Amino acid sequence: MNVEIFIPCFIDQIYPQTAFNTIKLLKKAGCNVVYNPKQTCCGQPAYNAGFWDEAKKIGLKFLHDFSEDCYIVSPSASCIGMIKNGYDDLFTNSTEHNRCRHIQSNIYELSDFLVNVLKKDYFGAELVGTAVYQDPCSALRECKIKDEPRQLLAQVGGLEVVPMRDQETCCGFGSIFAVKSEGISAAMAEQKVQNAMAVKADYIISTDSPCLLQLQGYIDKHQLPIKTKHIADVLTSGWANI
Repeated sequence: MNVEIFIPCFIDQIYPQTAFNTIKLLKKAGCNVVYNPKQTCCGQPAYNAGFWDEAKKIGLKFLHDFSEDCYIVSPSASCIGMIKNGYDDLFTNSTEHNRCRHIQSNIYELSDFLVNVLKKDYFGAELVGTAVYQDPCSALRECKIKDEPRQLLAQVGGLEVVPMRDQETCCGFGSIFAVKSEGISAAMAEQKVQNAMAVKADYIISTDSPCLLQLQGYIDKHQLPIKTKHIADVLTSGWANI
């Protein structure tokens, strides 16, 4: 199966190893991974800031950087949510309407693709410790992804995933919200990290790097004994032990 991979800006610039691990994971699942080095942003930052004309220009490039008839997979529900929902505002009844619809129907967040398309949840990963799963707003509310990451994490050797208080509450990043409302954003990050530490978690795991960046920033500032990890990095942990 050929799969085109979309690497979001956050992962490209801040978490490149997550991109490489996503490719490793898809290859282990039996996919032939295709990467277009000309790809850039999906246009979400401009869209969220209200600059829809600029977002449409970036989105138009995105639509032509990827194929209409091939699965497209990304380790970011935030970007997938933008493409599946935000692009309705930008391209409905435009000359790109049909191309947009084809791409929207073929693009998947990583955990959604592994569980619901490939029907695979075990990859031989091992990570010893206790973790909580952070539900990103885009994954939970826009993409309706909730059980898939948990199903994958349940198959990781040595890892216990436990619930925490306010499981589905936002981490406080919220795109430009973190810039416009810094104090509230920081307080939301504090609440999320403290809830994770209350259940003695070693890791906070998520499918979205902006959530991880937000929470890791609070963790680093206060030098707390807890770490954040992207699910792609978790699912490729411990392969040397197989």
